[in-house]
Amino acid sequence: MTKEEKLLAAVIYGEGSTANMFEEMAGIAAVLIRQAKARGQAVAGFLGSEEAKTFSFVLKDGNPRYNALIKASEVDIAADAGMKAAVKSARHAMSDKQDYSGGGFFWDGLDLKTNYTKHPKVLKGIRFTKKEQDIYSVGDHKISEVIKYWMKLDKEGKQIQGSERGRYDCTYESTAAYGGTVFWCYTPEFLKATGNKEYK
Repeated sequence: MTKEEKLLAAVIYGEGSTANMFEEMAGIAAVLIRQAKARGQAVAGFLGSEEAKTFSFVLKDGNPRYNALIKASEVDIAADAGMKAAVKSARHAMSDKQDYSGGGFFWDGLDLKTNYTKHPKVLKGIRFTKKEQDIYSVGDHKISEVIKYWMKLDKEGKQIQGSERGRYDCTYESTAAYGGTVFWCYTPEFLKATGNKEYK
């Protein structure tokens, strides 16, 4: 087992639910790999960055599952079904096999339900592309329509509002859901209106 495989396995073991579901952990691994590639980084390099801590809190909050796998020997891992599944999931995602995140760039767990009214993604608008992906039965949440405009220079060289660039009432849409995790990407409307990068 390489150091990179073990690090990725530890992160997805910490982030995944205690159901230790292969598809869920492989999906989280796929998101992290996609985030690393989008930045032109190796997986280990991305996971060692400060930015990665905004995607995975286990890298900074002392998560016991993360710590357990990091400290575990290969013998310990082989004897533990959950850890073994995490390593299998990490290797699956690193081998560019089936993407269980459905092309997602982000994910959320139980806090989507427990912190629904204050959840950062909910406050920016969410929609479920398939009913079965709404695993916490929270439903879609639209925001007041946001209209964005192109900016242009007037005759004096000052920036002024130009033609409409796009509008959206939802920032995130679901791409998949397994175990206790919902995977997300930005909506096409949001990306068109804002020009935001898919991974930011």
